[in-house]
Amino acid sequence: MSFPQGTLPNNITTIVLLGFPDVHSFNFLFFSLLIILYFGTIFGNLLIMSLYLMSKNLQSPMYFFITQLSLYDLLVTTDVVPTLLHTALYGELTVSLIYCILQLCFFVMLESSECFLLSLMSYDRYLAICNPLRYHSIMSHKFCVTSVTIIWFMGFIMSLTDLFAIQNLYFCGPHAIDHFYCDFEPILKLSCSDTSIFHYQVLILGSFVIMIPFIVIVMSYVCIGITILKIPSNTGRYKAFSTCSSHLIVVSLFYGTLSIVYMFPTKGQSLLVLSLMYTVVTPLLNPIIYTLRNKDFKEALQKVKYVIKESIHNVFSV
Repeated sequence: MSFPQGTLPNNITTIVLLGFPDVHSFNFLFFSLLIILYFGTIFGNLLIMSLYLMSKNLQSPMYFFITQLSLYDLLVTTDVVPTLLHTALYGELTVSLIYCILQLCFFVMLESSECFLLSLMSYDRYLAICNPLRYHSIMSHKFCVTSVTIIWFMGFIMSLTDLFAIQNLYFCGPHAIDHFYCDFEPILKLSCSDTSIFHYQVLILGSFVIMIPFIVIVMSYVCIGITILKIPSNTGRYKAFSTCSSHLIVVSLFYGTLSIVYMFPTKGQSLLVLSLMYTVVTPLLNPIIYTLRNKDFKEALQKVKYVIKESIHNVFSV
């Protein structure tokens, strides 16, 4: 049965997140693994943010953007993982409909912003490699802060648009979602309203949020690839490629899983595993990729460790 949008009060006020129903036989082991990944993600991203604030060598546009990426990953993990941990340990979690909608909108804001940020980071690498003489004049501190502020605002607008659309839907049940957090399709399945307009809206906005940044990234790396191939020495080519290889890996992980989930929808355990990849695994891997493959981060970490060691030594020697 279909009801006019916004004309009836919702028949359900709570939603049950079913999580991973097939892991109940070893739920504590699964929970323990997730807890380790969760704290690893928090520690890794906080480490990157702290190193940026404490080290003068990291005060550049590239590291400013990496710090913003760590902030997004930290917030995405904080938004999704607590409900995931509860469903992993207890089998399911009951949340209010309002909480579910707000979780989705917060998630949309963060993921949309991350798409735009990754395209901005690719433009940063394009300027650094293809147009180095103009890099510092274009990538000024004012430009970086303004760009990130606009990205946050665009993510907020995307989230607000979805919020206005969802609050006009009539939810009549069932009240269970076969997922570990509130995502688009599972929520829409609970609605008895005509969701075709909302699906078109998601398709149009999703294409804008995912495809336009992706096109910018591809074009940037095509230009970067052409420029690198023109460098005569192998050492020069390797040095140029190494400055953008970490970002390329991060983009591949993020867009690979995101595209499969939202452009080629899957169901059941496959959907849960893929969702786990970009909500838990990718935020964990990002700081590892950037710190292990980056000389400046390694040097900054060594300096911080030295300062802490000296401070401890001075305290106990007094």
